[in-house]
Amino acid sequence: MTSTKPSAAPASPDQRAGTPTAATDTGRPPLSASSRQVPPGQLLIGGQWRNASSGETFPSTNPATEQVVTTLAKGTEHDAAAAAKAAKDAVDGPWGRMKGSERAKIMNRVADLIEERADDLAFREVVDMGKLHRDVTSIDIPHIANMFRYYAGWTTKLEGATKAVEPAGHQGRVFAYTRRLPVGAVAAITPFNFPLILTVSKIAPALAAGNTFVHKPASDTPLSAVALAQVMVDAGVPDGVYNMVTGPGGSVGNTLVQSPDIDKVALTGSTTSGQTIIRNSAATLKHLTMELGGKSPNIIFADADLEAAVMTAFYAIFWNKGEVCVAGSRLLVQRPVYDEVVARLTTLCQNATTGDPFNPASDFGPMASKSEFDKVMDYITIGREQDKATLAAGGTSLKVDGSGYFIAPTLFTNATNDMRIAQEEIFGPVLAVIPYDDVDDAVRIANDSPYGLAGSVWTEDGDAGLDNARRVRTGTFGVNQYSMDFVAPFGGYKASGVGREFGKEGLEHYLELKSIIPKDGDGMSMAV
Repeated sequence: MTSTKPSAAPASPDQRAGTPTAATDTGRPPLSASSRQVPPGQLLIGGQWRNASSGETFPSTNPATEQVVTTLAKGTEHDAAAAAKAAKDAVDGPWGRMKGSERAKIMNRVADLIEERADDLAFREVVDMGKLHRDVTSIDIPHIANMFRYYAGWTTKLEGATKAVEPAGHQGRVFAYTRRLPVGAVAAITPFNFPLILTVSKIAPALAAGNTFVHKPASDTPLSAVALAQVMVDAGVPDGVYNMVTGPGGSVGNTLVQSPDIDKVALTGSTTSGQTIIRNSAATLKHLTMELGGKSPNIIFADADLEAAVMTAFYAIFWNKGEVCVAGSRLLVQRPVYDEVVARLTTLCQNATTGDPFNPASDFGPMASKSEFDKVMDYITIGREQDKATLAAGGTSLKVDGSGYFIAPTLFTNATNDMRIAQEEIFGPVLAVIPYDDVDDAVRIANDSPYGLAGSVWTEDGDAGLDNARRVRTGTFGVNQYSMDFVAPFGGYKASGVGREFGKEGLEHYLELKSIIPKDGDGMSMAV
């Protein structure tokens, strides 16, 4: 999720036929979905691995083969409550009292173990979610290791301030001071599309600040969460500081949201999920950080470098099969270059190969689950039959060796911003290309959305690009590029979220600011 920069471009027209294809086993590297067994997953609560209290399990299914990979413990409300209590009990334990430099050592060990176990983590991510193996190894794994190291560096920099105050009844002024302290027990509810990255984006700052943690991974993609929890144990994170419960969001997730033992909830998910959490957490007035839906505008001016703009626009929506919260799913193109942009995009879509994520010839893998596949195919039908947009490329499902939830990159042209495919988050490989007249028209269309997560503009006029960045209401906005980085704060406007992740600003959401005002003469304050 950190960047839509392509890891590899689709083959040129003279290398492949001009229609969407599905990669076969030919050329597959030794590593494949059948090359190893994944053991059943348990729950981690209070430093102990255990089965679900009900004894029930649920399957993890490979979206490329439609075969069950393994089973996982189906956590219950009782298990979620036990994890919340374990995290709460650990708040005042050794982790919270540990020097920042000691927490940093453990977090750096976590980073080292992630790199040592990259092969297992990557395999789990591919067979669980359908990510390209090359993307997980080159992007996701280095990213999460570096994120732990980045936040480990902040553990010794949680500084406060000294202030001169005038307490009532006191003659003159005294020194008071502020401290940044951990919020307490944090529950993270994470989505299916970037299981590792969007989990670590919450774990790393939370642990750096001295909080304890309960992770509830998405039910569709929990395999890497189990391996990551083992990394925490092996790195020396104290018992109860890190807990992990797999299972249904309706029971496990909601129990964490309502639990009085949980002080903060961090979510990446749909806007509907965020609204539900806001309502259900109201009684306990929890701290909330929520990165929610998006329908991000990608604006191409007539004076743009079209080669760069079109290639990036292609990956801004189709990278990771379109299962990206910041996906540039609305492409706004100025009319003088509209036809040329559409023609270039159509060629890219036709020459792309959607197939086995272990196959280096594949450009895109399968949708993460059957339910996501069905939803996206429904939207393609809506775009064609209800919205009456022009289907310029794709729109079809594909099979690899007779199985899999694959969808060809789908391009709708002659779209208008009031169409459902332009207003609703599809979360799949579907792009609506919308023409516009001038700069003001582009800004109006870009802002005519309930969402405001990300976006970009492509133009050779630097001043116009920066003016667009100011006027378009999104939390992140690129000028002649479409990417993000965990050093810069990330979050949404409007229905796209509450709060910020990444950078120092993200860390602040896991800290409480406390003012301490000692009585003069107690040896802790001085008259000013």
